[in-house]
Amino acid sequence: MELTSKQRAQLRSLANSLDTIVQVGKDGLTDNLIKQTGEALEARELIKCRVLDNNLELDARSAADALALATRSEVVQVIGTRFVLYRETHSKPKDKRIQLVKPAKPAKQKTV
Repeated sequence: MELTSKQRAQLRSLANSLDTIVQVGKDGLTDNLIKQTGEALEARELIKCRVLDNNLELDARSAADALALATRSEVVQVIGTRFVLYRETHSKPKDKRIQLVKPAKPAKQKTV
């Protein structure tokens, strides 16, 4: 699912108040870290992550892309050493999930 710019803006504003719950350390992206990130996404839908300074291999963008690919989530934002991931959960009722703004319908082209 590709996020629109309005949906990204909505998720960025929701992520402002979040605490960092996933930290990529010197070991990088381990199987355990990917599993924990997947579980956190299923429970919360929107999580904030951080690449620690002792990780010399990954920057925040590459860590976010790799973690998003491994957890089937979307990268919402990358700033400095922090990044935000989103994945819709299926364990919560629909009314308890984050309600994204609906994408605009493409304008109809008039034929002359």
